[in-house]
Order: sequence, then C-alpha cells, then structure tokens
Amino acid sequence: MPAAIHRTMNVAEWGLLVTLSMLWGGSFFFNAVILAALPPFTLVAARLLLGAGFLYLVVRIAGRRMPVTPKVWAAFLLMGVLNNVIPFSLIAWGQTQMASGLASIFNATTPFFTVLVAHIYTRDERMTPATVAGLLIGFGGVVMMMGADALLDAVGGHLLGQLAILAAALSYAFSAVFARRFARTGVEPLPAATGQIAAAALVMVPMALIVDRPWTLPVPGPQVFAAILGLAALATCLAYVIYYRILATAGAVNLMLVTFLIPVSAILLGTVILGERLSPHHFLGMAAIGIGLGVIDGRTLAWLRRRQG
Repeated sequence: MPAAIHRTMNVAEWGLLVTLSMLWGGSFFFNAVILAALPPFTLVAARLLLGAGFLYLVVRIAGRRMPVTPKVWAAFLLMGVLNNVIPFSLIAWGQTQMASGLASIFNATTPFFTVLVAHIYTRDERMTPATVAGLLIGFGGVVMMMGADALLDAVGGHLLGQLAILAAALSYAFSAVFARRFARTGVEPLPAATGQIAAAALVMVPMALIVDRPWTLPVPGPQVFAAILGLAALATCLAYVIYYRILATAGAVNLMLVTFLIPVSAILLGTVILGERLSPHHFLGMAAIGIGLGVIDGRTLAWLRRRQG
C-alpha cells in the first residue's frame, strides 16, 4: 500500500517545492530563447531526448536499475504523454502566441484542475472549503503580481494560445494524480522520472522529425544550444527527480501548488540576475500567494484559531 498523503508539508517538502518552482520558472525563459530559432515540436523533442539521457546517466552513477516489466513501462508511457508530450507541446506552442508572463498566469490554473481531478479520483485529497479559498487567494496573487498589463493582454486576444495552456494545465492535473500509482509499483523516484521522460521522448522525437523536419532548419546559435542544455538538465532532469519525491509524501494537490510559485521565482530571478526592480504590486502579489499557500497547507487557519482561542 502507498504511504498516506499528509496535507501539511514539512520544511523539507516546502524547500523542494520552492526549488522545483525555480527550475520550472526557468523553463519559460529557456523556451522563449529556443522558440526564436526552433519550432515547438523540435524544442520539446530535444528537451526530452537530452533529459532522458541525463537521467539515465544519473541512474547508472547512482547504481540503480531501470524496471523492465511491460506493465511499468506502459505506465511510464501514459505518464510521459500526460505530463510531458501534451503539456510541453501545448505550452511551447502557446508561448509563440503570447508573452512568457501571461503564459505563466494561465499555467497557474493547474492547482484548480488538480483539486477537481484529485477530489474525483483519490480518497485522501478531497476538496475542502479551505483548499478552494486558498486556491482563489493564491491565483489572485499570481494575477496581481503579474500586473494589469498581463490582464489586458489576456482580455485582448490570443484565445487559441490561452486555450492551449489551459489544456496543458488540465493534462498536468491528470498526470499528477495518475503518478501516485507509481507508489504501488515500488518504483523509486529516479527510475520513475527516467522511464517517464524516456517514454515521452520515444513519442515526441518521431513527431518532430515528421512535422518540423529539423534537418532543414538553419543551425541555431550558441545561446540556443545553451538554453536547450539548461532546459534538459535543470528543468527536466533535476526537476522530475524532485517532482516524484514531493509527490510520494505530499500528494498531487500540494505538488501542483508549484505553479503559484513559478511566477514568484521568475520575478525574483529577474531581480537577482538581470537587476530588474520590484514594484509594490509584486510584493502584494507575493503576500497573497503566501497567504493562499498557508490556507491550503492548514497553517494559516491553525494560527488564526490559536489567536482566537
């Protein structure tokens, strides 16, 4: 039997969630650099193929073994399609229609879909009033932090791009809930991440070869190759090892809260690395996200009860 999921995350799990948000926040930047030179399917295929190679190298170094049973690899294939092929492709294409900041707002709808899917398909991640309230506060913080310009862009157009990223968010939700079944197979996080990415690469590489014919494209510059390596090594290889570790104990709903933190990480990275300045709405948005996460986690409500008692 898989371990029971606890709604309140400990310090180590929060640390992993923040780290994951930084890794996946960087993926929007990497995508923007790569999409200036390569089409979406080629981007995703390169990310998955290199990511699978990095992960397999880590598996060998760590002395782990990959599972060989057809049942487990069928699960890897389904997981790879739901968590990589579909959302990576839709987000990459969506980013050709809109700015990265706006894409991250639509990506932040993932926890809403995850709460609904988990409520239907799991027994220990049921929807509660606190969960819904926390999600609404957190999403409001994301929108507030990104600013009024992003809202005007959302109202103004890019409907197909918006729908693509919403569909990606729904696919992420199903994949997060389905991924919990790996606990029943006894597959460790590292082999699970490797099998998922490898199976997704087996699907995506032929699609890119047929649709994009990448050998006919101009050779990208060094900055594009550097972005591909960063996307594969950091936002794929390292990120999915962390993904499965969080999922094993904190559950699908807590795991998908990472999409609230991704815009925070992106803005903070821009401040530290690019010297960008924070505005008051950034601080207000971050505060709202923190309150929303605290409500979902249960600590905020517990603190209020103690104050009232």
